[in-house]
Amino acid sequence: MENIQHLHDMEVTREYVHHVGAVAERAHHGGGWLLSGIVCINVLILGCALVSSSAFNSVSVTAVHRQVFLIVLLTLTMLWMLFYTAVTHRKNKDLMTQDSHAGPVWLRAGLVLFGLLSLLMDIFKMANYIGYVHCDSAVKVAFPAVQAVFLLTQTYFLWVHAKDCVQLHANVTRCGLMLMLSTNLVVWMATVTEESIHQMDTPYLNATSKGRLHELTNTYDQGVNCSCSHSACSTFKEAFYYLYPFNIEYSLFASAMAYVMWKNVGRLVDDKGQRRAKFHRKEVLAGPVLGLLLVAVGLVTFVVYEVEITLEDQAVRRSALLIHFVMNIVIVSLMCVFTAAGCVIYRLDRRQHVSEKNPARSLDVQLLVGASMGQLIISYFSIVAVAATGAQDRLDALNLSWAVLMVLQLCLQNYFIIEGLHREPFHIMQEDAQHTNARTEVSEVAKRQKSTCRLMAGVRPNWKRKMLKELCAFLMLTNIMLWIMPAFGARPQFDHTVEIKFYKFTMWTAVVNIGLPFGIFYRMHSVASLFEVYILS
Repeated sequence: MENIQHLHDMEVTREYVHHVGAVAERAHHGGGWLLSGIVCINVLILGCALVSSSAFNSVSVTAVHRQVFLIVLLTLTMLWMLFYTAVTHRKNKDLMTQDSHAGPVWLRAGLVLFGLLSLLMDIFKMANYIGYVHCDSAVKVAFPAVQAVFLLTQTYFLWVHAKDCVQLHANVTRCGLMLMLSTNLVVWMATVTEESIHQMDTPYLNATSKGRLHELTNTYDQGVNCSCSHSACSTFKEAFYYLYPFNIEYSLFASAMAYVMWKNVGRLVDDKGQRRAKFHRKEVLAGPVLGLLLVAVGLVTFVVYEVEITLEDQAVRRSALLIHFVMNIVIVSLMCVFTAAGCVIYRLDRRQHVSEKNPARSLDVQLLVGASMGQLIISYFSIVAVAATGAQDRLDALNLSWAVLMVLQLCLQNYFIIEGLHREPFHIMQEDAQHTNARTEVSEVAKRQKSTCRLMAGVRPNWKRKMLKELCAFLMLTNIMLWIMPAFGARPQFDHTVEIKFYKFTMWTAVVNIGLPFGIFYRMHSVASLFEVYILS
């Protein structure tokens, strides 16, 4: 017995030493966190300066300078990804652990979809810029070509390695991941800037502003005095502008996945107890049906708005704005009602909160709250402008109502999603209850518990679980609709002139062009988070 006890003590001691060593090793890598942070900050600030300068300074810094910088960044990032795959991952094979929460298949599938559409955008760009090679820099053809290779390389890299928790080469891996993150963010900044300049071409600008905008657009794309050598240039240019939203989302998705990988470097994860949720497509009906109905009606009104808002007739333009505001108010109002119902269900729900620390889950919450700030900023600026000017007509009243409802909807949805992400999954609660009941004696209390478990396990679905799934399905579809409208050109912020007159064009343009890209990303990230809540329910 003494020998057995001695062996047990030795095993405990060995485990303690191993734990202390792991903690010390992670502490030793603190320099890697600092160095990688320095790399990220410097790349981001330099990229921001070059992107801004190339957009608003037509003399010293041109689009060619910006694209050369981006080509260098993309090439360095691809070289690091190849090094990671060939060296770091191979040496980490025996020690590598994986975070099951990082890079779920639906997120990687979304990355692939956005990547393919971004690849199509680069093909259209190359076809467009080839027509200007005779009178403009060949760099403008080389950049989309390099970016296309980068898209293929990075998509493969993240599909295969998104769950990795690297134990060796930690400092190099952290710096490489921060380089990847900052590269994607610089590409995002460049794409957002170019797309914003294109979208600012509004009939309400005066002649001076229109001339300056035309100058900016030509400077950002190709030389003013450069003519295309083939007739399809304008077609390709219009086509790749419509694909910009997908490239914007791709860059943000890739940045988020790179950040989670960075947080997981050196992390020891034990996934032996992980259990997968089951997906049953027949569990929901009302939510998807109502959501699809709103999407269909929303698409019709969006097309009508896009067509009529470009016409010269002011009455037709006001009618288009009226339809657009009413449709958005209907969608946002229903979202508020459904989300509030979900919050009430949470109050009746007895599931425990998950206290486990997880980088992927923490990032989901941070991105959700951070991205919502963009739309909140625009909404509050609109509320102040319309309230201060007195809401003089029906359009002003609708604009004010839409802004107020948008603030309410964002707050309710953030609460609903964050609460859902931190609740214990229903299927785990069922399995735990079943295991507990199997070990207890049969009694009146145990019989009631077993009956409850059978109801939740599929004989008759728990009403709270079913309602949450219906709500999540509806909210996913409506968030997609609210993503489509601004992502593909709806700009009521410029078509309705109250804010422009109140804040003046320059200030209001800055507010919209900073806040709207985050608002667009918020909608797509909300869809991903709501799908996660759906699975957990």
